[in-house]
Amino acid sequence: MTRAARESKLQRFERLAQKRVTEALRRLRLVGNLSNRANYEYSDDHVKQLTEALETELKELKNRFRQEGAGAGHTFSFRK
Repeated sequence: MTRAARESKLQRFERLAQKRVTEALRRLRLVGNLSNRANYEYSDDHVKQLTEALETELKELKNRFRQEGAGAGHTFSFRK
């Protein structure tokens, strides 16, 4: 019997959520490492754009759980 056949929807959600949230948190910490001015140069506008993109995506994630809707994925690049 396959894992999907043995696993309930709740179990699958918990297993995948734990893995995906852990990875998302790790990657957010990597973005946070960019704040080290000894290694990087950036403006307040860069920080504003970066944090706005992250906050927007988090708001969309919350809305998807409230509405059971699948939103479009977004990418990020700095505006010039």
